[in-house]
Amino acid sequence: MHQQTKVFWFFSSEKNILPCALLLAAPCTALAQATVTVNPASIGAPVTDQILGMNMANWFDQTQTGLAGFLRKGGIKALRWPGGSISDTFHLATESECNGGYVNNNATFPDFVSDVVKPGKFDLAITVNYGSNAACNAGGDPSEAAAWVTYAKANDIAVSHWTVGNEVYGSWEYDLHAQKNDAATYAAAVAAPKTGFYAAMKAANKKAQVGVVVEPGWSPPWDPIVLSQATYDFVEFHYYAQNPGQESDSYLVGQAAQDFATAIVAVKSDLATAGHANTPIYVGELGSVSYNPGKQTSSITQALYAGQVLGEMMNAGVVRSTWWLGFGGCSDATQGNWSNTLYGWQNFGGYMVWSDGTPEYGCSNATPTSLGTMLPTSRAFELFSLVAKNGEHALGVTLGGQSGDVRAYAATLKGGTSLVLFNVNETASVPVTVSVTGVSSSPSVTVNSYDKAIYDKSQNNVWAGPKETKLGAQSLPLALTLAPWSMNVVRVAE
Repeated sequence: MHQQTKVFWFFSSEKNILPCALLLAAPCTALAQATVTVNPASIGAPVTDQILGMNMANWFDQTQTGLAGFLRKGGIKALRWPGGSISDTFHLATESECNGGYVNNNATFPDFVSDVVKPGKFDLAITVNYGSNAACNAGGDPSEAAAWVTYAKANDIAVSHWTVGNEVYGSWEYDLHAQKNDAATYAAAVAAPKTGFYAAMKAANKKAQVGVVVEPGWSPPWDPIVLSQATYDFVEFHYYAQNPGQESDSYLVGQAAQDFATAIVAVKSDLATAGHANTPIYVGELGSVSYNPGKQTSSITQALYAGQVLGEMMNAGVVRSTWWLGFGGCSDATQGNWSNTLYGWQNFGGYMVWSDGTPEYGCSNATPTSLGTMLPTSRAFELFSLVAKNGEHALGVTLGGQSGDVRAYAATLKGGTSLVLFNVNETASVPVTVSVTGVSSSPSVTVNSYDKAIYDKSQNNVWAGPKETKLGAQSLPLALTLAPWSMNVVRVAE
């Protein structure tokens, strides 16, 4: 008989997370200002490890040793390719792009599959070209997309999601159709019988899952037209919490993930209105800032945001997500926001979640770091990989007491319960009492934590990882102190 296990995830900046009786001389009861209660009977959405995903791009050398291993160490299960807006200029047959786009000679699709996808056993999603045909003189050609599906099938390359186009609703996206970035044009190109993207790609492989892009609240209206007129198996949504120059640590850590959750509700509402409720939602791009990444992206603040977003996606039943970006996206003080109001120690920022090596890609003046060094955001994924397990379900959580700085998410885990807690206060600790309805004790409690104190070592270019603390048998309710800005996974055997 296998021992059942519970997992609790806490965000705190203490170097060691221990029950309050071990941390403090004062009685635990005097410190329990916040309460968190998990109800194992309140079953929610299915949990999937496919929310642990990263984008990869064809401008980064995919043949460098160790990329797959670095991603796997961070808990990554899913990848997206060939990139963002590049997808609407890229042509597989020639491994080239319209509009003078750059493709690394070591970043061909076969390179990516053989050097990264298959060694790492990653689930793969592809964005096909809606914006341009092979001659670069008209909109995307469905037969070209179908040829990619055919190639993948013939070469035993499993692709779970095929999305038609990137952010094709936006004026920044390359689009050579007569009506550019137009919802009706896009819907018709996808849905046309026999010759449309959906029909052509299904003809190449009837098992191919073909999706469309969504953007709730867009003006002129996008979702109402696309979702009612196109044909699709899933939808893909992108979300960036801030625009450059407007970054705020307090917003990113304290509110941004909840605004993301509101956006997911809007996508679900648009689907329901179109008569397609319960259509799977894939979050193809996620990040803290929409362009010109700056200081925040290499800080613990983005890691705290990423962890909360993973919790929100778990609650919402998102079927897959890929953060922007695994490798290949450095910036420095000449490009992004380097305000002193933002917390952090680095002289580089960037979308990359693992170091690109020395020099950082596009950032030659960055402090030297070795290829694959785990930057703070990767630690959120590493820790959440202890929670996001296939076959589990989200659970209901109730907050009480002085819990204004606490965020909480819960899920089953091997028949037990997992709890995800965040303290979003930068300077103050929050004492908390954790209860699981119907559970009074645990034979074994283990805490895996990544905190501000660990991150602060990076001021000296020391990139330390999470710590594990084994607490042994504990009674529940469990009293802990959540210090400022940290992340912890607490596993409680039942």
